[in-house]
Amino acid sequence: MFYLILFSTLILVGVAFAAEPPTPTVVQVRDRWAQINYQVPKPQRESAFEDLARQAEKIRQAHAHEADALIWEGIVLSSLAGEKGGVGALGLVKRARADFEAAIKIDPGALDGAAYTSLGALYYQVPGWPIGFGDDDTARTLLRKGLTLDPDGIDANYFYADFLRDQKDWAGARTAYQKALAAPARPGRDVADAGRRHEAEARLKEVTAHLAH
Repeated sequence: MFYLILFSTLILVGVAFAAEPPTPTVVQVRDRWAQINYQVPKPQRESAFEDLARQAEKIRQAHAHEADALIWEGIVLSSLAGEKGGVGALGLVKRARADFEAAIKIDPGALDGAAYTSLGALYYQVPGWPIGFGDDDTARTLLRKGLTLDPDGIDANYFYADFLRDQKDWAGARTAYQKALAAPARPGRDVADAGRRHEAEARLKEVTAHLAH
């Protein structure tokens, strides 16, 4: 966040700012998400995501018309929902869905179509009616849209592979996991890339075993 401060009020305003920590940035939330998701032990993960969700909310409130801020709040809320599980997670995934939908309205191509991919992942992982809003047809449409915007991306291919695995399309899942593993590295995303590749390798072994039977 940028502040325009008149020199004559610099001291007074500076005192006020010193009393509060600086507002985190989207990049800081992105990097902290990767650390929590892939490096924090499971028992501590829910609490860590709760803290990060509060930070992401502040950014979204300050940048309500920026797709990146909405996408990352949605990703954090989705991850927190995954840690909580059960009925208590439903409110979180509904908030995440609203974030992704709002991001798509603002900028469908933001973060290489991450809102489509993340929203598609929600639709195949969340239970369907009457418990939740899950829907496999909607998931497929959204995930394919994400792939259109980021055809070689690790996340777009990983989540499409995971959806196909969920559908028991073992051959299609194998191809998509292989493509995820062949994705180019993302600058500044070393932790996220390494974690996602580890997940893709484990899932690829699973679907390859199914195909061998």
